[in-house]
Amino acid sequence: MTKSRIVLAALVIAVLMALAVPSAAPARLIEVGTLTSETELPAPSCPTRPCFAVSRTTGYQAKVGTNRGLMKVPEDGRIVAWTIRLSRPGRSQITFFNRRLGGEASAGLSLLKPGRRLFGRVTAQSPIVQLQPFFGQTVQFPLEQSLPAKKGQLIALTVPTWAPAMATNLGGDTSWRASRPAGECDDTETQTAQAEVKDLAQYRCLYQRVRLTYTATLITEPKPNRTPRERDD
Repeated sequence: MTKSRIVLAALVIAVLMALAVPSAAPARLIEVGTLTSETELPAPSCPTRPCFAVSRTTGYQAKVGTNRGLMKVPEDGRIVAWTIRLSRPGRSQITFFNRRLGGEASAGLSLLKPGRRLFGRVTAQSPIVQLQPFFGQTVQFPLEQSLPAKKGQLIALTVPTWAPAMATNLGGDTSWRASRPAGECDDTETQTAQAEVKDLAQYRCLYQRVRLTYTATLITEPKPNRTPRERDD
């Protein structure tokens, strides 16, 4: 067992103990962002040419097939870890992205409260982590401080620089949204990532045939047993 998974296991146990109450149903562990038919996330682009990467934005998967709620929190709970599948860009590709997009590859997780007209407000965020040491891996990052998650919120990937975590050339029924204003969807170098809690952005840009290769680990809140009604004498 890797060090990160040992840490995650300990964290999961600690959170479950904190959530446990007498006469309560157990919490559930859900990997948000995976399909039941999948054994792993699709392979992201790079080092193929062209090499694509998520750049300077916050984004979430809008649709995969008939599933329009892939990144929606299904139940109240806490996010205790997140996972990202990274490609392995070549040396020249890494240099190109570093120069054009503000530095070395990095990313973190954001929880969004969706609003009308595709607005999303950040309610919680994980720390930003450096990704280059993990290129070519599917890596899971346990969170030292779990994130509160409410049913219906969106789990997004925040990328202040760039991240090689984009699977391309998929079906036309696959798409993701970015926190970029209408008319600026082709501008992938301007900074639009939501960097702080309470930040508000409109997710007007939809990119088709692409999937962001990340998921989040949710521990749901346990539900107490219903109190039986007392019988009348």
